[in-house]
Amino acid sequence: MTTSTSRLRRSLAGAVVLAAAVALSGCSGIIDTVNGAITGEDDVFSIAVGDCLNDADVSGEVQTVPIVSCDEPHDSEAYSSYILADGDFPGDDAIADEAGFACVTAFDTFVGVNYEDSELDATYYSPTAESWASGDREILCIIYDPAGQVTGSLEGAQR
Repeated sequence: MTTSTSRLRRSLAGAVVLAAAVALSGCSGIIDTVNGAITGEDDVFSIAVGDCLNDADVSGEVQTVPIVSCDEPHDSEAYSSYILADGDFPGDDAIADEAGFACVTAFDTFVGVNYEDSELDATYYSPTAESWASGDREILCIIYDPAGQVTGSLEGAQR
């Protein structure tokens, strides 16, 4: 699975997504019994929609992504999951195109404001050729505030 090190960019033609490959594997974590979220240093494949992350410094090859309670200050939040069609690995550019469309479409519904009008931004985690060979087909859309950490969910933020 990869994480986009570039952010979804605003343009008249829609979102242009630039992706950089990050090979991810590993496993750990603690279940937060209050919010039901997994917290700690977690395998990227354990991230689920609704999880909050401290991933602002994640780049290059990583094995884990810090998942934290959304009640704590955090960098981002997983807000949508999109499953790519089976077949041969489509390539980074094709995945970036699908991620841009899927994440912007879901963003509008999640935030309550069109992506182009929002002060919030988005990125995504997506399959690499290596993770694709192991069955990974998920694009995981991630929302964040470019101004810094937030506390609580950005669902319905309307900003």
